[in-house]
Amino acid sequence: MAVSFAIEVVAADRLVWVGQAVQLIATTTEGEIGVLARHEPLIATLASGVAEIRTAEGERLIVAVDGGFLSVSPERTSIISPYAQLVSEFDPAQAEAALRAAQAKIDAGDVSQQTLTDYHHAIAQVKAAARKG
Repeated sequence: MAVSFAIEVVAADRLVWVGQAVQLIATTTEGEIGVLARHEPLIATLASGVAEIRTAEGERLIVAVDGGFLSVSPERTSIISPYAQLVSEFDPAQAEAALRAAQAKIDAGDVSQQTLTDYHHAIAQVKAAARKG
């Protein structure tokens, strides 16, 4: 049996998930990184994209993440992001529609903070939905 480690996924407004995992794959600004139990401590900057967690129970969790940090320590691994959402918590079709709507606003010259935030969240959701398959 694989050795598990404690992991938490924290968004700015809530605790998204906490539990035991045997593997984490996250998208950083340097590329994808895999984390297993007893990984060397590190801090990495997360890119807008996807984190995939293999739980100790064998479940595969896909998380949409829009930036933030990955912290790996001997006690706990943490994903800390302004935005994080499990793929099971949103409708992929609505994510696609939100991405098209945000892109249309940007194309029309609306580069407000809210429009850009909506765009990045939608990209993360679409990527997460695609990873889920």
